[in-house]
Amino acid sequence: MLVLRARVLSPIDPNTVRFLDDALVVIGGTGRIVDVRPPDGTPVDADLRPGVLTPGFVDAHLHYPQVRKVGAATGPLLDWLEGEIFPEEARFADPEHARHIAEVFCRSLAAAGTTLALVYGSVHPEATDILFQALDRAGLRAIAGPVLMDEHCPEVLQLPPDQALPALEALADRWHGHDGRLQVAVIPRFALSCSEAMLAGAGRLSRERGLLATAHLAENPEECALARDRFGTPDYLTIYEQAGLVHDRSVFAHCVHLSDSEWDRFAAAGARVAHCPDSNFFLGSGHMPVEQVERRKIPLCVGTDVAAGRTFRVPRILSSAYDNAVAVGTPVDPRRLLWWGTRGGALALGETRVGSIERGMSADLVWSDLPEWGDNVDCAPAWLLFDHDAPRPHRTWVRGRVVWDREGGGYPW
Repeated sequence: MLVLRARVLSPIDPNTVRFLDDALVVIGGTGRIVDVRPPDGTPVDADLRPGVLTPGFVDAHLHYPQVRKVGAATGPLLDWLEGEIFPEEARFADPEHARHIAEVFCRSLAAAGTTLALVYGSVHPEATDILFQALDRAGLRAIAGPVLMDEHCPEVLQLPPDQALPALEALADRWHGHDGRLQVAVIPRFALSCSEAMLAGAGRLSRERGLLATAHLAENPEECALARDRFGTPDYLTIYEQAGLVHDRSVFAHCVHLSDSEWDRFAAAGARVAHCPDSNFFLGSGHMPVEQVERRKIPLCVGTDVAAGRTFRVPRILSSAYDNAVAVGTPVDPRRLLWWGTRGGALALGETRVGSIERGMSADLVWSDLPEWGDNVDCAPAWLLFDHDAPRPHRTWVRGRVVWDREGGGYPW
């Protein structure tokens, strides 16, 4: 049993946050929260006040092979991929390089307070297996897979369907469902790097094995035009629809330049949006039209999109999401932002056990600084998301196990 005393900030629904200025969070031996109650004289293992406990953050879109390219400002998107990203990703053919970056990547997630992530791996299956090993040692939750690419990219990054898809299935056999924390996803990078055969095979695997599918969609106007021309379709979404990749286990990143028809079909299929505002700003891709998502009640999560995104810290991305919403004339309350980055993000990824500090939920938690005067439900979320000078979290837990401790030397694994 672990008993923590702290302020508590936890989303209830997209518009409601529970704030407790002083509470006990009791965690059982299985790593689940068994009670959240006012102090009652029970001895505590740690008094974290005036800091605040929140659910662990959810990062719904980022790239493991791009860690070394944060800040490489050579956009727009297609030029950036060609000049910076593809040469770096080619290095993951070397298992030692993959192993080193996997450790850096996992440490960066834990130190940022991210306890659940949807991760694009390397095209190299062995490098993605190395990532899963590192995630397992770190104790993090993640959904990951190798990116699928077989054309219109450097030859060293092409893996044909008859090799890539069996390798993906082998990873799923080994890692999907491992320890209740790790899942395997089907990840065709984007239509421009995949043949029709690759996309169709990815769609089949996703449906037959019940695997989450994710891809980039409509990030950049040039990308959209090239995709339509190459596949001969009236719009971008049609390419993924024809491959059977648009369904209620699909998460599409960016979605900046979709038509009304695409948004309607997207919503009807039950697909989800991974909103990546910081990378959209950094590469000049445009503003994601939040009102299209909100009006259709499309589930939304947020992604740091490291390395076009400039931080692993989800609160910074939520701040960017606020700026994006203002820019498109659809202001968003901090309560909804917090929902997107915690409970709402988890639900969008199909994870029901995390994202709030309530009895029965997994103790995936973050202890962050909060000023003494952040003592109400209006002030606390705003400080958490908008104070860009705040330091990294003090501590991160997954299932009640510490995976990051700022004062205790960093990473316990």
